[in-house]
Amino acid sequence: MNEVIRELPFDDRPRERMFKHGAETLSNAELVAILLGSGLRGKNAIQLARELLAEGMGKLRERDLKHLNSTRGVGPAKAARIAAAFEISKRTTSGEPEEPPPYDATVLGRSLVTACARYRQERLGAAMLDGRHSIIRQREIFVGTSNNALVSTRDLLRITLNENAVALVIYHNHPSGDPTPSREDETFTKKLRDSLKLADIELLDHLVIGAHSYYSMKEKGMI
Repeated sequence: MNEVIRELPFDDRPRERMFKHGAETLSNAELVAILLGSGLRGKNAIQLARELLAEGMGKLRERDLKHLNSTRGVGPAKAARIAAAFEISKRTTSGEPEEPPPYDATVLGRSLVTACARYRQERLGAAMLDGRHSIIRQREIFVGTSNNALVSTRDLLRITLNENAVALVIYHNHPSGDPTPSREDETFTKKLRDSLKLADIELLDHLVIGAHSYYSMKEKGMI
């Protein structure tokens, strides 16, 4: 009967060698053996990996997931780990951009509280969103006075269209530190919402940023 990995000398075990000497010192078979985790009766993970690599790493990468799953000693869990490793490698080397983060009022609101704490003027910014409400761009748009930011709904509509966004989140800070929306904030929000709707763009939220907290008009049912 062939030996199992735990019976190999300590320095010959792939996982232990990886921690001690680094992943770059391992052979292809040893790397695949770590993904496999275990072999089968009479065949340890390294030996099983060598069989899978009989035609080279490229052929293993091209193997259909269902075919890999049906290989004796592999099964769904091991096949999934191998396929996932190849997919991660592909995405890392392809240079594809990271998926944009989804809009989350808590995440954006807290980050803006930190960013706006030092501002002594009202500033208005926007996060442009795609059809899945993921943020495709975030930018500051206007800088106003200590108690007002002059904003044009036409300019906001133009900026949103230029980014090919289908939804918008706007935000502005209150230098006073109180995030409660003013009557002017509410009026402007309704005007902007109605203007964007004519262009099939959704005003998803308006965040008012204070010194220690934020106010989401969407969460309060104001949009």
